[in-house]
Amino acid sequence: MSIFARPHYTSDATNFINQLKKDKPELEQSQRKGRSLLWDKRIDREFQAEADAAEVAQQPYVYQTQTKPS
Repeated sequence: MSIFARPHYTSDATNFINQLKKDKPELEQSQRKGRSLLWDKRIDREFQAEADAAEVAQQPYVYQTQTKPS
């Protein structure tokens, strides 16, 4: 057995999360629902390809105005 092993120790954060899940069993489901609203989206690959193709290269120094050739 390692001298650093603490088999019966749980941190305060772990205890808090476990107690929160016990008090509010619907919490994880509502988190998944919120995640699906913001993050779990289908990507339109065709639109993404068109947007990538339409990109314009940025100038080396953004704030410099372009000089027209004389």
